[in-house]
Amino acid sequence: MPTIYDNIEKHLLPELQATLNQAQGADFSIGYFNLRGWRALACQVEHWPEGAVCRILIGMQRPDRENLETLFGLRGDEPVDRAKLLQARRELIEEFRRQLTVGLPTSADEVALRDLIRHIRQGKVQVKLFLRHPLHAKLYLVRRADHKAPLVGYVGSSNLTFSGLSGQGELNLDVVDQDAALKLEAWFADRWNDRFCLELTDDLLTILEESWASETLRSPYHIYLKIAYHLSREARAGIAEFQLPRNFPTPLFEFQAAAVKIAAHHLVNRGGVMIGDVVGLGKTMMASALIRTMEDQYFDTLILCPVNLVPMWEQYRRDYGLRAEVMAQSQARSKLPDLRRYRLVVIDESHNLRNREGKTYAAIRDYITRNDSHVVLLTATPYNKTYLDLSSQLRLFLPEERDIGIRPEAYLRTISDGEIGFVRKHQCAVRSIRAFEHSDDADDWRDLMRLFLVRRTRTFIQNNYTEFDEARQRSYLAYPNGQRYYFPVRQPRTLAFPVDDQYASLYSTQVVDVIDGLRLPRYGLGNYVTPLLEHSPSAAELNTLKDLSRAGERLKGFVRTNFFKRLESSGFAFLQSVERHIRRNGVLLHALANGLPVPVGSQDAALLDSIDEDESSVVSDVGNADDTARLSDEGQQVSYGDVYQMFSGQYHNRFKWLPAELFTPALSDDLQADNDALQEILAAAGRWQAQADAKLATLHTLLSGQHGQDKVLIFTQFADTARYLERELTGQGVTRLASVTGESRNPTELARRFAPQGQRVQDELRVLIATDVLSEGQNLQDAFVVVNYDLPWAIIRLIQRAGRVDRIGQQSDTVHAYSFIPSDGVEKLIGLRARVSSRLRDAGQVVGGDEAFFDDEEAASDLRDLYNEKAGILDEVGDGEVDLASEAYQIWKNATDADPGLLDLIPKLPSVVYATRSHTATPAQPSGALVYLRTPQGNDALAWLDEQGGSVTESQIAILRAAACHPATPALPPLPNHHELVERAARRVVEEEASGSAGALGTPGSTRRKLYERLKHIQDTREGSLFTDPELKTVLEDLLAAPLQEAARNTLGGHFRSRIGDDALIRLVVQLHQEGRLTVPTDDLSRSEPEILCSLGLTPM
Repeated sequence: MPTIYDNIEKHLLPELQATLNQAQGADFSIGYFNLRGWRALACQVEHWPEGAVCRILIGMQRPDRENLETLFGLRGDEPVDRAKLLQARRELIEEFRRQLTVGLPTSADEVALRDLIRHIRQGKVQVKLFLRHPLHAKLYLVRRADHKAPLVGYVGSSNLTFSGLSGQGELNLDVVDQDAALKLEAWFADRWNDRFCLELTDDLLTILEESWASETLRSPYHIYLKIAYHLSREARAGIAEFQLPRNFPTPLFEFQAAAVKIAAHHLVNRGGVMIGDVVGLGKTMMASALIRTMEDQYFDTLILCPVNLVPMWEQYRRDYGLRAEVMAQSQARSKLPDLRRYRLVVIDESHNLRNREGKTYAAIRDYITRNDSHVVLLTATPYNKTYLDLSSQLRLFLPEERDIGIRPEAYLRTISDGEIGFVRKHQCAVRSIRAFEHSDDADDWRDLMRLFLVRRTRTFIQNNYTEFDEARQRSYLAYPNGQRYYFPVRQPRTLAFPVDDQYASLYSTQVVDVIDGLRLPRYGLGNYVTPLLEHSPSAAELNTLKDLSRAGERLKGFVRTNFFKRLESSGFAFLQSVERHIRRNGVLLHALANGLPVPVGSQDAALLDSIDEDESSVVSDVGNADDTARLSDEGQQVSYGDVYQMFSGQYHNRFKWLPAELFTPALSDDLQADNDALQEILAAAGRWQAQADAKLATLHTLLSGQHGQDKVLIFTQFADTARYLERELTGQGVTRLASVTGESRNPTELARRFAPQGQRVQDELRVLIATDVLSEGQNLQDAFVVVNYDLPWAIIRLIQRAGRVDRIGQQSDTVHAYSFIPSDGVEKLIGLRARVSSRLRDAGQVVGGDEAFFDDEEAASDLRDLYNEKAGILDEVGDGEVDLASEAYQIWKNATDADPGLLDLIPKLPSVVYATRSHTATPAQPSGALVYLRTPQGNDALAWLDEQGGSVTESQIAILRAAACHPATPALPPLPNHHELVERAARRVVEEEASGSAGALGTPGSTRRKLYERLKHIQDTREGSLFTDPELKTVLEDLLAAPLQEAARNTLGGHFRSRIGDDALIRLVVQLHQEGRLTVPTDDLSRSEPEILCSLGLTPM
């Protein structure tokens, strides 16, 4: 009687193994061959004698149903089209290849697969595919050196898989009767020799040898390139998908064209992009090319820019044929509410919109939201002070709670209970921009910005897009006409000036003490409101009082710092600010003394963003014409009433007004005390003598001597200093000179006269004095000399100033950047700044503007380097920070340009493939494994684990750089626990993906996400419509559970591009859902585990 093997009472696998131990060959007919399942039989086959063969006949492992119908749906026994048979063979080969790219790699599986490779090479295993007809049979026929029973068979249901041989639910019988066994042998031989039984052995060997289980050590360089290839997916897609306009007037450099195409991809898929190339690389031209590229999709464009850049953008609009309207950002509040819809909005110098509480910011954001506009942000300084600068700009088009598909992973690792703890603590969605705002970790922000940022630096361009001139030992870009642009060197120079009697009195400790001791009551009026009022304040007065209570200490710090900045700028500007402060205090004293309404000026953060950093005041419109002479005490007393009359008359609407009786007498006392202290400074300084200004004289010498024939661009932080220099230098005989400030009517015209770039202009300028209003957006490369008459407290301002002349088109090999520093040394200046900022910090007051405290060692070191003329100090801060897609794409492009064979080799590397190289381990960068995975939802994830399995980082750019190596990098044996580290990384990613279902919708630009969010919006805002609530709920659940079918995705994507209406969309989705053509059936989902794209082991040296 035959024995039943059901893997419950009696198991097939141990019986088959025992029989194979005595075998001299075997024939298997199976429906499915799990290659990893060879582990169950490898040991037995290993010991077979020479010449013994295991023949494996695969009968039912067919590709798809359509191919089966083609093969077997015709009349007759034989398929008509042999080409279809070959196609089926190819698809089975690909199925074997796919087998080795799913699931987790293990050491046991690796050993088993390597055994299979060796057995095939030794001729012990042969594999064929039977295609004459569907073959369901499962047969294991073993030949033995047993004269009584040389053939033993097992017939039933078990496939050659581990579960088939040992799992429950199978039914098999042994066949020991030799007559029956011989008939089975003949049956197998007939099928093995059938002409529609196709050979697979060599192809299977090739697949195995190319897989992660190959015994040949893989090149670490190839794994590095595979990482770069996958990380550059979006960049490659954008470059392949988008074409630049053929008739664009100015040919773009290769790096500019690449940026435009990558930006177009981000724009379409995510609704916005930030082009953040450093100064001088042509962002405006790239934005113009992007506008033209996207015209067919977005039609007309709205360009919002600082008012001083409107003429420049108007010129670009004309020159490049842009279908666009140009508007000053300052007009946003008045014009945007009634403006027609523009589907594309370009915001130049977007870093100026960091204050999300500002009214201009709100007007622009509301317009973008109302019109569902896509947005291009242009800025060379994406952030300056905090990471919130970045999120504020992104929030212009990105709702704070929108699921962006990624989480602040570094921050989450610091919170107990992970995502649950995060939500409990912050009450916001963990995959939102709001979630990232709680993180201070640079890796989190890099991960966020890779979705939206296109940024390249000068160093990146020089390393990747230039050619090298051996004769000049310089890198250059080649223009299409053959001309060359050589990147100049930024050379810092020091201009020392003697601190004479005029400056010495102002730099004294007494002046520091006086300014530090100012009470500044005008910036804390809320502290002087009397609690006992004779009448209740009006609603407007209550709102004003509420604003006063919010102002206070923050602005006081700004005002104190501004005094010192003006002192560093020029003695004239400092004394002028002292006079103005006295005068403004005097106006309030006049109102309080006479019971008149008190004018309240700007008390909000807008003052902190003043471009010229001059105190906002109209008092300069009143007083003596000679601004160089301070008013006498009597003149000031007389002028207070005159100024008050001007305030209450023609300037009435510039102020808010409060009754004098709202304030306590202490306000008058503190105003007078400050005026008395400031009068002491004026008395000690006396009248400012321009003819004795040593700093001014040093500048005049530079302009008339060493650079007497050169164009010179002079920067100062203050409009008062700019006007003072223009007046005095003109009086000293310097010609073809002008100044430009935030109050200039047309800064672009002055910039054009200074740097006509080969065009003929009237009244061409040689010397241009400018505030930092001109450090943004202007091309001034006709000059190569920059003078910093004063030093901003943030090094980035100096870098931006140098960037005005260090631009593509600069002909000089060197850009000279001069900085004025007192001749008695830089330490005195550092000490002065340190004392000021330390006292402000102790008082909890803001230093002012964008600057951090200057007694930070890094900032002080920058100033010392500037004083010592250290090369590189004026190069871009964070010059290595390039957006991930651009960096990865350039790695890929450089490698494939050098070796075109990699274009075919790397994309064909199978998933799960790995390599190992040596690594210099440090505590921050330990040895271990770099793992690249793709989640079941289609998101890419990278992980760096140390040898113990601890997480090092999930920063994609950090891991890409850690993987970097050269083509000749030797391959090493893997770490003993390499596969365990890969498994741990995969499980971590699965757990993170499972923690929230919204991430399954894919990227913000995916069709599936767009459909879900739009239908969810319809559900939330409508009752019924064409959907019944249960039906809509079912559709939404299906969209969360499964991806769209490819045909549905293509259909819906086309309708979205044609702006389908809500009702039409509902009808379309209902039809697709009811016909089963909307989402992939759950049973058909190809995988529920992450795909391991590759891994790189780092073994300690």
